[in-house]
Amino acid sequence: MASHFPWLTFLIWFPVFGAVLVLLTGGDKNANIARGIASVVGLINLAVCVPLYLGFDPSSYMMQFQEDHLWIRVYQIHYALGVDGISLAMIILTNFTGLLVVFAGCEAIKMRVAQYMATFLTMQGMMIGVFAATDAILFYVFWEGMLIPMYLSIGMWGSTNRSYASIKFFLYTFLGSILMLVALLYLYNQTGTFDIQKFYGLTNLSLHIQELLFFAFFLAFAVKVPMWPVHTWLPDAHTEAPSGGSVVLAALMLKLGIYGFLRFSMPIVPQACEEVAWLMIVLSLIAIVYIGLVAIVQTDMKKLIAYSSIAHMGFATLGCFMVYDIIRHTSNYKDAYMSLEGAVVQMIAHAFGSGAMFLGVGMLADRFYNHSRLIKDYGGIANRMPVFAAFFMVFAMSNIGLPGTAGFVGEFMVIMSALQAHFWVAFIAALTLILAASYTLWMYKRVFFGPIANKHVAEFQDMTWLETTNYTLLAFGVFFLGLYPAPVVNMLHATIGHLLLQSMPSVVL
Repeated sequence: MASHFPWLTFLIWFPVFGAVLVLLTGGDKNANIARGIASVVGLINLAVCVPLYLGFDPSSYMMQFQEDHLWIRVYQIHYALGVDGISLAMIILTNFTGLLVVFAGCEAIKMRVAQYMATFLTMQGMMIGVFAATDAILFYVFWEGMLIPMYLSIGMWGSTNRSYASIKFFLYTFLGSILMLVALLYLYNQTGTFDIQKFYGLTNLSLHIQELLFFAFFLAFAVKVPMWPVHTWLPDAHTEAPSGGSVVLAALMLKLGIYGFLRFSMPIVPQACEEVAWLMIVLSLIAIVYIGLVAIVQTDMKKLIAYSSIAHMGFATLGCFMVYDIIRHTSNYKDAYMSLEGAVVQMIAHAFGSGAMFLGVGMLADRFYNHSRLIKDYGGIANRMPVFAAFFMVFAMSNIGLPGTAGFVGEFMVIMSALQAHFWVAFIAALTLILAASYTLWMYKRVFFGPIANKHVAEFQDMTWLETTNYTLLAFGVFFLGLYPAPVVNMLHATIGHLLLQSMPSVVL
């Protein structure tokens, strides 16, 4: 869709401009000004998503709101932006989450407030750039650019082992992306352009070349998801990151890997994806079951939720690569649609539930004298914080996949579509309903119920108005997507259909 106003450029660079303004406020003596500017920037960016959503045509799979300006002439690199149904959904989610992170930071962060707000505003702009870029080099610039503010957020505002966690995060995610750049340069040599859309449907790529390209992309995207066995950076990063960093990691950064599979791997190297789909399914099931078992034995609340995130992202990768088996065994494109749509819905649902739980753990740690996140240090929270306990139960139920909450919809769609092709794949995936209930309810019982554990818990105060606002918005997202997912599914439908055509060109949908 043509638009005279550069909506996407505004969404990317206005937060970065806001970050500069925030830094100009100076030290912590002007912390309230920094908080105010960051909040206004977040509100404006989220408000700009409204005309973007209303002007989007969900019946078209074409890129809309396109912008295209020549950036580097000698290599024909363009500053090219556009959105389809998948990227629009993720951009709205990014702005929604970014605003909540700013709100949460207004109370949680007491030192270097301006730098904190600037870090997360810059990160928000970079992530929107990843979802909006239609030029491969521009995509790569934003992809790497967002690592720096996340590295800083962990390293500057993290816990005791923040230096180790931040370096491990940066090395894993940066080194994983180097082969992706090699793959993009190879595709440029084949097409003479960095336009991502021109990479689709290449007929001169042999199966061997496609497999090499797939594994180059796989290393970058699997680390970001993260998939087993390249997941070990995530628990450390989550544990040491400030609450805002954990929320961004869970709600947005993990989704970038799934987005990469959908935007690059499946449509560019479809034959390789079909050949290795079995491997991706196995790795996804390992993440769902094995990592779920690992979560059960955790004693740190943040680590438990971090491992839970890996297990839930296993559903998203399962939904993406199960489509090949579904088409091969049933030739039922409706189930293939449901599998991919379920993967994207799971990405959004996980952002609400897991992001809210990380915020909750941050609230508890901020109230505890030594910022402990150990389950054994808590107990009886519901006696002192009944409103918080009620809210947290909602997000715990979404994490379990209770019908009526967001967590149920995506998992149900993936399991039901997988059932059409392989009973045992669906059965193993469905074990997450038992595992998630085990570790989530076990944690909730020990932290919230029973007698008050110690004198420090006895001094806790219930949620402030800002914390209540954050949780109310997240609870709205959980119930809206859980009870009425149609607006999201309708937004995705045409884009998913086109993606299936690109991923399986021999199949007529």
